[in-house]
Amino acid sequence: MSAAVKSNGTLALPEWKRPEKTKNELPWADIKTIDLQKFDLPGGKQELAEELRDAVHSTGFFSLINTSFSPEEVQRQYDIAKSFFGLETVDKGQPEYRCDFSQGNYFGWRAAHEKTIMGTDVLDNVESVNIAKFITQYAKEPFHPFFHPFKAEIESFSRKSLDLASKVLTLFSIILELPDDYFSSRHAYESPSEDHLRYMTYHPRPLEDDARVQNTWSRAHTDFGSLTLLWSQDVAGLQIKTVSGEWRYVPPVDNGIVCNVGDTLDFWSAGYLKSTTHRVVRPPQDQAHLHRQGLFYFVRPGDDVDIKPAPSPLLKRLGLIEDDYKARAPVTGLQYVRERVRSYHNHNDYADMKGHKFRIGDLEIEDEAA
Repeated sequence: MSAAVKSNGTLALPEWKRPEKTKNELPWADIKTIDLQKFDLPGGKQELAEELRDAVHSTGFFSLINTSFSPEEVQRQYDIAKSFFGLETVDKGQPEYRCDFSQGNYFGWRAAHEKTIMGTDVLDNVESVNIAKFITQYAKEPFHPFFHPFKAEIESFSRKSLDLASKVLTLFSIILELPDDYFSSRHAYESPSEDHLRYMTYHPRPLEDDARVQNTWSRAHTDFGSLTLLWSQDVAGLQIKTVSGEWRYVPPVDNGIVCNVGDTLDFWSAGYLKSTTHRVVRPPQDQAHLHRQGLFYFVRPGDDVDIKPAPSPLLKRLGLIEDDYKARAPVTGLQYVRERVRSYHNHNDYADMKGHKFRIGDLEIEDEAA
């Protein structure tokens, strides 16, 4: 591609402008903030684990600050994403660069405006591209030529994302009284897994269309893997379902990252670490005209890792581990995530799935909650 070169040797791109925050008064959720600056201090991990315990047990959502990601690093990823999404569909939508939902493969590009919502003719407005880990096993997974000039930058961001996630996984291990590396060793960068860096944008939709689908931009769901990192979004819309059944907005965190527990950590912890139902709804009126762009890293368990309750002294004391849990038929990380993706996405319509449960082996989770 033809582009100017910046002083640091990278290709110049049009700048993504961070939107202004909403001025509307919204029912915000109370999200715990974890300052990772303490992580390497004496006793810091134990202190952070105690700070995090209630959040991951009750809401499953929390935010991180002082993560070592600079604003410039994050901005650059948004710039890359914005330029990719600006390509014509004919240029980014070739079959070899698309997600193959029939196989549960989420690597590649997901087009907006090709599927309908809730049995209506209203079109899904979510566009995303998922980039696999930069290891030999994924050399043939979709990686659009647009990204080739930025490969080194994207790979660095991808690896650094899992490094950060590994710190959080260490805190989870401490909470469950397991060896510090119990979870991080099951999510190693060099081991095959469904991990991916995601660029995502929600395209604005007419008010009358949104009204026909209950203002749904992403239907209520839990995340399919272990842990999700979401670099803070200033366009409101992400909501979590509280213990009392209310929907509350997740607030933006300046220079921070919003995290949530996914299904597989919920299973590993016998429900102690909570995979919380969340959704995205139409933004407030002062933001509803904006493209809601997001930057994520999705942490998935190693492909060959068995998803079963961990041998946690805490879980045993609480009576959360059944005596026969070791005898259950194994379900691997690859099996769970691929089948969950296929079940959720391999349809022409994102239907209302309230009350439906997803099950594979002995693992079961509510597919969508009201």
